[in-house]
Amino acid sequence: MKLHLLKSKIHNARVTSGDLEYEGSITIDQELLHLAEMIPNEKVLVVNNNNGERFETYIINGEPGSRVIQLNGAAARCALPGDEIIIMTFAVMDEKKARTFQPMVLIVDHLNNPKRRHRIGQEDEQLSSSL
Repeated sequence: MKLHLLKSKIHNARVTSGDLEYEGSITIDQELLHLAEMIPNEKVLVVNNNNGERFETYIINGEPGSRVIQLNGAAARCALPGDEIIIMTFAVMDEKKARTFQPMVLIVDHLNNPKRRHRIGQEDEQLSSSL
């Protein structure tokens, strides 16, 4: 049996902009992607904490250090700049691996600077906002 589990998430991210004319996706600062263990083209589930909207899209690399969280195409209609969102990735694994897997959680501040990260069930790793 294969199970779908949370692989990683960026928590408390703020939407910085939107581009309705783009073909789709979410642009995320490359440094945040690295810290959250996410990769370009990976499918994400995005939850808007302001309005409850949930939608799926895929990741595009953003400029490192820009702290960009930009919604593109139709996704730009699901959240406004300043809205707080959670960005989640998932993985498929067998039940044995799933029982011990610990997802990575990256917590950011209101400017999308990384504050801390941890694997679920482990201690926080404090991060400098000048990465």
